[in-house]
Amino acid sequence: MQYKGASTTMYSKLTLFVLLVCTLLASVLPAVSYAQAVSPGLASENRLVRVGVYENPPKLFLDTESQAEPALGGILGDVFHRIAAEEGWQVEVHPCQWNDCLLMLESGEIDLMPDVARSSEREQVFDYHHTPALLSWSQIFSTGEVSLATPLDLDGHRIAVLRGSIQQSYLTNLAESFELDVDWVLFDDLSVAFDAVAEQLVDGVASNHFFGQIESVRRELTATTIIFLPSQLYYAAGEGRGEALLPVIDGYLQQWRADENSPYYQIINTWMASSLGQRFTTLQWVVISGLIILLMIATAVTIAQRLMVADKSRQLATSEEQLHTILNSVEAYIYIKDKDFRYQYVNRKFCEMLGKPASQIIGRTDNAFYDDATCNRARRSDSRVINKGERVAEEEAAVLLDQQSHTLISVKLPLRDTEGQVYSLCGISTDITEDRQIRNQLHQLAYFDPLTGLPNRRLILDRLRHALETHEKSGHEGALLLVDLDNFKTVNDTQGHHRGDLLLQRVARRIERGLLSSDTAGRLGADEFVIIIEDLAQNPAEAKVRVKELANALRLQLNQPFELQGGEYNNTVSIGVAMFTDAEWDGDGLLKAADLALQSAKIGGRNAIRFFDPDMQVELNRRSTIEKALRRAVNSNQLSLYLQPQVDIERHIFGVEGLLRWEDPILGFVPPSDFIPVAEASGLIIPLGEWVIEQACEILARWKHDPILKSVKLSINISPRQFHHAEFVSVIEKQLEHHQLDGSKLELEVTESLLIEDIDITVSRMKALGKHGIQFALDDFGTGYASLGYLKQLPLALLKIDQSFVKDLLTDNNDEAIVTTILALGSSLELGVIAEGVESRQQVSKLESMGCHLFQGYLYGRPAPAEEWQRKIIDNKGFAPEPLNLKE
Repeated sequence: MQYKGASTTMYSKLTLFVLLVCTLLASVLPAVSYAQAVSPGLASENRLVRVGVYENPPKLFLDTESQAEPALGGILGDVFHRIAAEEGWQVEVHPCQWNDCLLMLESGEIDLMPDVARSSEREQVFDYHHTPALLSWSQIFSTGEVSLATPLDLDGHRIAVLRGSIQQSYLTNLAESFELDVDWVLFDDLSVAFDAVAEQLVDGVASNHFFGQIESVRRELTATTIIFLPSQLYYAAGEGRGEALLPVIDGYLQQWRADENSPYYQIINTWMASSLGQRFTTLQWVVISGLIILLMIATAVTIAQRLMVADKSRQLATSEEQLHTILNSVEAYIYIKDKDFRYQYVNRKFCEMLGKPASQIIGRTDNAFYDDATCNRARRSDSRVINKGERVAEEEAAVLLDQQSHTLISVKLPLRDTEGQVYSLCGISTDITEDRQIRNQLHQLAYFDPLTGLPNRRLILDRLRHALETHEKSGHEGALLLVDLDNFKTVNDTQGHHRGDLLLQRVARRIERGLLSSDTAGRLGADEFVIIIEDLAQNPAEAKVRVKELANALRLQLNQPFELQGGEYNNTVSIGVAMFTDAEWDGDGLLKAADLALQSAKIGGRNAIRFFDPDMQVELNRRSTIEKALRRAVNSNQLSLYLQPQVDIERHIFGVEGLLRWEDPILGFVPPSDFIPVAEASGLIIPLGEWVIEQACEILARWKHDPILKSVKLSINISPRQFHHAEFVSVIEKQLEHHQLDGSKLELEVTESLLIEDIDITVSRMKALGKHGIQFALDDFGTGYASLGYLKQLPLALLKIDQSFVKDLLTDNNDEAIVTTILALGSSLELGVIAEGVESRQQVSKLESMGCHLFQGYLYGRPAPAEEWQRKIIDNKGFAPEPLNLKE
C-alpha cells in the first residue's frame, strides 16, 4: 500500500535510515523467546481490539480504499494488522483526532493507539511494550518566505503545533528557556495545520518528518534546518490495560526484526525504494551545509560585533552567549584553528569526543590528542586550507591517544580577513562511526549466521552460484558437502541448549580449520553445515576420490571428542556429497541432491558418507509425483477414513481408531507410510489433518443418537506439525460446535516426538481441548524420547504399546521386559494401556497375564470403511465379530 500523493523516492530516502536503526536495536536487545512473550492461549480467544487511528501518513492513516471496511493503513497499521491476523484478533478501527485519541485511550474507550512516543508524563497514564516499532524525529516546515534556520529564529513568529503532541511540550519548554516570544497555534489535525502554512495564516508548522516531508511536497513548502526531538515510536495502551496485548506485540517485533525475511521487513520494504548510502549522504550534506552557513554567519556577526561602539557591549555579550548556545547544541564537532594549527575555538561536542574541557584544548595542536598517523593526515588537509585557501571535504579516520577510533566526514574552509587573507581554519566534522557499525552489523546479519559466524544460506547460495560459473569456464570439478550432526537433539535435551550452541560453535571452528582458501563453509540451519570445494581436478574420477578422502578426514576430525564446559562429548556426523557434474543444476538443485545423499547416509546407520546417485533422483521424482497427486486428492476428496476396533478382554468394542487411506486413480493404492511423510514435508498435513478431524466429528455426530454406537470412542492421529499449527485448537472447537458434540468421545493420538519441543505450549493446548472433554493417547509408546518428567506434565488418558514390541512378545525376552515396564508405568501414573498389533490368541493370553486388558489388531478386525464397521458393531451389539482366521 502507498499513501496517495506521496513521493516514493522522497519518502523512502527519509524512512530507510529509521528501518536500519530499528534493525540494529533488534540485534542488541536481550533475546526473549517468542514463546515466553506471548501469553498461552491468547490466540484462541478471537479477541476484539479497538484501535484509535488518526491521519499521520505514511506511519498511520485510515485506509478507506483497499478494503471493504475502513482499516488501519500505513507502516504501523500494516504491522499491527499482520500481528492481529497471526493472533486471530478482530480489529475495530476508531477514527479520531490526535488529542481525542489519547483521551479515548486513557479513558478505556479504545484498547490500543499506534504511533505514540514515550515521555515521563505519558508513562503515568499509558503502558508501552519494550521494543520500539519505529524511530522518528521532528522538523519545522515553512513557506520559504520566512527565514527559520535556528530555534532562535522562532522568536516573533506564529508556529502551528499538534494539540497534546510531544512537539508542543518540547518547543514550549525551549521557547521559555530562551525567552522567545512565539505565538503557538494549536491544531487537532496536522493536515489542517499544513494548509494554514500554505495559506500564510501561520509562519511554520512542527511535524514528524514522515508526515512533514509528504505534506510539504504536496503544498510546495520548505523543510527548514530546525531538526529536533528524536523519538522512539510504540503501540500504547491505557495504564494497567495492556497486559493482554503489549507482550504479544513485543514478542512479534523482537522475533520479526531478528529475521530478515519476516513480515516486518516485508511491510517496510513496500514503503521504500532507495539505498542507505544515498539517504545518508543527502542528510549529511544538508546538516553540514546548514552548519557551514550557520558558522559563517556567526563568524561575520562576531567580526561585526568587534567594531561596535562601547554602548553596544551589552548586546554583544548577549549575542555571543546565544551563539555559543547554538554551536554547543549542534550534534557535530566544530572547531577553529589558527595559521599555526593551534585550536582557537571548540564546541561542546568536540570537548566530549576528546574527553577534556575547552581550557585544556585551546592553544594546543592535534599532536596532544591524536596518534601520529591521524595528525599527519590532518596536517596535510589543514595545510591546503590555511596555505592555499582551498575548501576541503573528506572522510577521516581519527584515532585518539587512548586508541579510541572515530570515522568522520569533515568539511574545512578558510576564514578570511577584510583584505581576503586567510587567518584561520574552520572545521565541521560529523561522526559516522555508528553508521559504519550499523552497516557492518547489517551486513553480518544479512549474510552470516549469528551463532557460528559462518556464511548463512543466502551467502552460501551466492558463492555456490559463482563456483558453478567458474566450474563451467574452467572445467575443474567441484563438490558440495552437507554435514549433519548425528542425534544432536539429545545434546539439547540432556545437556541444555547452551551446550548445544557451544557444540555447534566448536564444530564450525573445526570445519574451518580443514578448509583451503578456495573452499567455503557455512551453516544452513539447526545442526546442518555445508562446504563448497572448488578446483578439485578435471578428471571426474580423480575428483571424486579426492572428495571422498577429504570428507572422510573431516568425518574423523569431527568424531573426536569436544570439550564442553569441563566435560567431553563424543559426536558422529553424516555427510552427503553432490558433485558439480552430477546434473545441470542450479545452487538449490545441488543442495537438494546433497540432501538426498545425506538422508541416505542417515538411513544407512549414520556416521557415514554417501554420494548422490541417479537412484536418489528417482526417489526424489517419486516423492514429487506423490506430492502432486496428494494435492489433487485433498482438493477432489479422494481420501477415505477407515476404522479399526479397539476391544477389551471380553471383545467389547469400546473404541475405534480412524486410519487415513488413499487410492489414486493413477497411482492406485498408496500406503500411509509413503504419503504421510510427503504430507509432513510439504505442509499438506495441515489440510489433510483438518479433513480427518471433520470426518471424525461427522461420524460421531451420526453415532450419538444410536443406543449402541453412542458409547464408542473414536481416536485419530495428530502429527506434531499439525498440533503446533496456530489454528489447531480453533479448528477442533469449530467442528465440535458445528456438529454439537461435547468431545468426550473424541480421542487424539499424539506421538512422543511432540513432547521434545515447546512442552509448555503442548500442555496448554491439551488442557484447552480437555475442557471440551477430549482425551489424549500417547501412540507408539516406547519408540521415542518421552521422559517421565514429560509424562507427568501431560493430561494423558492412555498409553499405546507399539506393535513392534507385541510382534515378538512370545519369543523375545527384551520385548517382554519392555511391555512389563510400560504396563507398570501406566499403572503408577493411573493411565490406561492398550496393546497394538495383536494377531493371535496366544498374544492376548500373554498380555492378559501381564496385566494388559485392552487390545487392537487384526485378530479383532482389519481397517475398513466407517459404514462397514458401523454395521458390524450394531449387528454384533457392540462386540467384535468372532475371528475366523487366527495366527496360532
